[in-house]
Amino acid sequence: MSGGESASETADPDLIEELLDGKHRALARVISKIENRSPGYRELVSQLHTHTGSAEVIGITGSPGSGKSTLVDKMAARYRERGLTVGVIAIDPSSPFTGGAVLGDRIRMASNVGDMEVFFRSMSARGTLGGLSTATTDAVKAFDAFGKDRIIIETVGAGQNEVDIVSTADTVAVLVPPSSGDDVQMLKAGILEIADVLVVNKADMDGADRMVMELREMVRMRDDSPSFAGHHGAEASYDGDGESGGDRGDDGGEGEPDTWEPPVLETVAKSGEGIDEFLDTLADHREWLERTGRLEGKTRTRYAEEIRTLLREDTSRLASREIEAQGGLDAYVDAVMDRETDPYTVADEVLEPLRKCVEERGRTGEDGS
Repeated sequence: MSGGESASETADPDLIEELLDGKHRALARVISKIENRSPGYRELVSQLHTHTGSAEVIGITGSPGSGKSTLVDKMAARYRERGLTVGVIAIDPSSPFTGGAVLGDRIRMASNVGDMEVFFRSMSARGTLGGLSTATTDAVKAFDAFGKDRIIIETVGAGQNEVDIVSTADTVAVLVPPSSGDDVQMLKAGILEIADVLVVNKADMDGADRMVMELREMVRMRDDSPSFAGHHGAEASYDGDGESGGDRGDDGGEGEPDTWEPPVLETVAKSGEGIDEFLDTLADHREWLERTGRLEGKTRTRYAEEIRTLLREDTSRLASREIEAQGGLDAYVDAVMDRETDPYTVADEVLEPLRKCVEERGRTGEDGS
């Protein structure tokens, strides 16, 4: 049992079966359990894992006012026209009082009301970096196991912190509103660095053409810098044997470059203009990921980061339990205030039982017993 859950906190097998059978009510219940961290949620996600790996995950981020919600609405509608099912996770700011999504399960998918094959869910950012949390990753797995063909994650839009989306989505689109000035310079380097596709939405407004030109120039400048090669360049790609790909600019064996230069597209989400081209570009990026082996590399990196995150969370939880067993944190703080000890020594003392356990297991492994 993971995370210290008791036998009474195991997953509900009927709930899992209903989700795998395509019942949306079960999907909603599973996501609620995940978001609320209800008893048994970890075992539930563990059992769903074997049924994942088919969905394409798309991240939509960008500054507030860039039209993310309207674009996501139109994306879902066009995907449905193409016969694909869609799951949407909209990350909302967290309530400072309840920790829940401020806007809750608001209805903003106007083009898809009544279509159960477009399942929309708002989730709380819970104050995490980039507006994403472990619960979001788990919810993606629930959508994937359910059988959704496309999973769209729409983030809060908090500038530099949005880089977290790159560890969850296969393809990241960054939306930028038009501007008549030099506001493109306000874009953080991290946002441009994570963009697989750049979209100037509301392209019918003044300043759109200038924004497109400035973004394309910034992409060219970025691609000329070796420091940006890692995310889109061949060095970080993998072939079928897990080895690194060729040098930046090498062919992928089919006369096509192994590097991906983020295109700059124009859309008018309100009218649907440019949406089909946008979806086709997302498909092109997916094909590039698969052809160069980067999709497997991204998946490996994602799982590695997820394991690290869970280890940090669980270790923190164990440390908190040990602190409470020793009389609570205040006692340690009092000792530090009185100069009887220091924070480093406190940390060593709290983690000593865990350290001894790990060392003992290591010795047991070396002995082969």
